[in-house]
Amino acid sequence: MGRPVLASRLPSAYLPLIRIPGPIRPMPVRRLDPILVDRIAAGEVVERPAAAVKELVENAIDAGATSVEIAVEAGGRRLIRIVDDGRGMTPEDLELAVERHATSKLPDGDLFAIGTLGFRGEALPSIGAVARLSIVTRTAEAETGSAIVVEAGVKSPVRPAPAAKGTRVEVTDLFAATPARLKFLKSDRSEAQAVAEIVKRLAIAHPTIRFTLSGEHLTPFTYPPEEPGEHGFLRRLSRVLGSDFHENAMPIGVEREGVSLTGFASLPTYHRGTGASIHFVVNGRPVRDKLLLGAVRGAYADVMASDRHPVLAMMIALDPRSVDVNVHPAKTEVRFRDPAFIRGFVVAALKEAIARHAFRAATTGGTRTLESLRPQGALSARPAYPHRVHPIRPAGAFAGWQAPLDAPDRSPAPFSGLSERQASLPDLAAPSADSRAMLADAEPDGQEAPLGAARAQLHGTYIVAQTQDGIVIVDQHAAHERLVYERLKRERASSGIARQLLLIPEVVDLDPVDADRVLAEASALESLGLVVEPFGPGALLVREVPSALAGGRIKALVQDVADALAEWGQGASGPLEERLDAVLSRMSCHGSIRAGRRLRPEEMNALLREMEATPLSGQCNHGRPTYVELKLSDIERLFGRR
Repeated sequence: MGRPVLASRLPSAYLPLIRIPGPIRPMPVRRLDPILVDRIAAGEVVERPAAAVKELVENAIDAGATSVEIAVEAGGRRLIRIVDDGRGMTPEDLELAVERHATSKLPDGDLFAIGTLGFRGEALPSIGAVARLSIVTRTAEAETGSAIVVEAGVKSPVRPAPAAKGTRVEVTDLFAATPARLKFLKSDRSEAQAVAEIVKRLAIAHPTIRFTLSGEHLTPFTYPPEEPGEHGFLRRLSRVLGSDFHENAMPIGVEREGVSLTGFASLPTYHRGTGASIHFVVNGRPVRDKLLLGAVRGAYADVMASDRHPVLAMMIALDPRSVDVNVHPAKTEVRFRDPAFIRGFVVAALKEAIARHAFRAATTGGTRTLESLRPQGALSARPAYPHRVHPIRPAGAFAGWQAPLDAPDRSPAPFSGLSERQASLPDLAAPSADSRAMLADAEPDGQEAPLGAARAQLHGTYIVAQTQDGIVIVDQHAAHERLVYERLKRERASSGIARQLLLIPEVVDLDPVDADRVLAEASALESLGLVVEPFGPGALLVREVPSALAGGRIKALVQDVADALAEWGQGASGPLEERLDAVLSRMSCHGSIRAGRRLRPEEMNALLREMEATPLSGQCNHGRPTYVELKLSDIERLFGRR
């Protein structure tokens, strides 16, 4: 019945080109050749060179190695070499190691209490079935080493060989026995980068081990061993994730019901464009688990844009019987016995750390600011001025002003370091700044506060504050938006959001679908302080708004609420509280200090003090930084004083 229907759907010109297979003749059941079985297993365990590297390095770690050297050629397709200083193997162990389902990692045969990184007993025979595998090994007690070669599944006898303590594994001509697999590999550069990523993840999981990687199409690196403990782990993370990570990392260390979570996570304003820098280690095993990645997204959802990802590395330690590590052939995913508890545990730990540290902004914001201002060509010394001219008197200086003796010489010629592109910078002498803050006395002890004392307002948008060792530039709208949002959340959690009755209710016209969506959630919106009623097709009557948003643009407020509700209907998940917070985040934007509004000095200082007292004030609701801090030493380098 299926053949005529299939043919009838195609033009007649194509029918001669199609061959429909006939029925398959029944074949007797037979046992597959052992070499073919190994090649099938290799397709699950070793799908690319990086997977082979992962299996071999994990074997070295399980053998107690303190140093692992990895070298690859042609992305690992031509050569993979792993050298470790672990315990090594005896000739008898070496002969069994290349047999299927032979392992030393299950001493009691309990599959529910896995205490090692590898236990399937398939990596070495699987690799040997599709490549040429050579192993040279020696224990500390043996006077000489042992060697074995497995080529395309054919095993040679074990023979004596000179060797240092540990094991040396070489894999050459990977997939030579299965040429079809080579067609599915990417370029040598892509495969080499995949190997580097695997080594980095293992280096994060085991900071006390030295890792060295070299080869074609990648930048060689060595991660020296670190001391056990928090400080050593942070140093290893700084080497792998970037030298500026330690300045923007939040320490995490919690334990509950036999599960411990330790590590470091980045500030919300320190983020990346992909999730490649999110690292989880479960009982020493680096994993890419969907449950854990979802927990990270949930914890940062309130403080980071949806298209950005944090940088973090955390270790989860729990009873091996509470996690199944055998749910994926490559052991990159795990299954927890109580996934809801693990997710809530990770979310709570991250949120607590964010609330404790997120008043800080990432230090990279100041670095980016300096880089945007720095002239082309680094200033290695103070600039020299070939001609001495009279220094320029500052605007507004008193009539008897004289240049200080150490004032720099001024040249009428433009400074050679400036580029044409930087000529578009705004004229700082133009009357764009509010100078009233400059004339006002600074609040007592204001400079000793974390965000300092307000000194000026630029372009009606940015507050410039002076600290003891630098300056802070605050985006007044972004900062106040976060403050309003946190205030609304506090009110909702306590006695309910305070509402203000509009003297004249406002009619808001929306798309009929959006209007119906808002009316369907009218009761939930009332708990958030927004009271709406139907007012004809596609129209709403707004009677009350949250007191914190009084005076804002009501139409834009309702439209944003409708957009947030539309996201609920597009598969948005999560607890009701998180979804209500998403609506509050949209609403708070309309009650914030708008850009362009001039502020009095006391208003600016009050905003700074409230930022210091409010959690998560280092970033706005959309994940952008609310302030940038510039140290005095950085500014001095910018002007060539250092």
